[in-house]
Amino acid sequence: MNENILTNLNNDIETHPWEPFIPEGAKVLIMGTFPPGAHRWNMNFYYPNRTNDFWKIIGLIFYDDPGALLIPGSKDYDLDKIICTLSEHHIAMNDTVYKARRLKGNASDKFLEIIEPVDLKGLLEQMPDCRTVATTGEKAAQVVASLTDTPLPKMGEHLKSANGLEIWRMPSTSRAFPMSLEKKAEYYRQLLLQI
Repeated sequence: MNENILTNLNNDIETHPWEPFIPEGAKVLIMGTFPPGAHRWNMNFYYPNRTNDFWKIIGLIFYDDPGALLIPGSKDYDLDKIICTLSEHHIAMNDTVYKARRLKGNASDKFLEIIEPVDLKGLLEQMPDCRTVATTGEKAAQVVASLTDTPLPKMGEHLKSANGLEIWRMPSTSRAFPMSLEKKAEYYRQLLLQI
């Protein structure tokens, strides 16, 4: 039997571990694909893996410091400061996949089988001021394109859906994505400045 099929048979379906983060007056929804396994978490919140660049990017954009969202003197993230930063800038967080199966037991989008995507329409109904969705990587962008019946934007570009939703495709924040932290931050800065 094929090794991929065997691996697939031994892996359980996982349900997304967190509720959507929706601050008051949310104007932009940032969406990844699906969290890594819990053994990789540095905190119980989106982008929990300390090797992921997402919170470093946010630190660069809002504080001019990639380590701004770390607890001082630690490698751990300061969740309270993250929540305050997101709330202050009206940034909502959720992922594009609600249920998934890891085909290789790792966090790679390449080996993630989507069982059930997020209810994007229902999610956006909870955010009446949000007219912008930004995806962090290609697979998340593919999911949003399929849910909104829109083409896949090129990285760093955006388009409008039939109902006027602005959809941005941002670079992956994974350390494995071959782009410098500063260059990634420039893409995200353009998005957040427009909001």
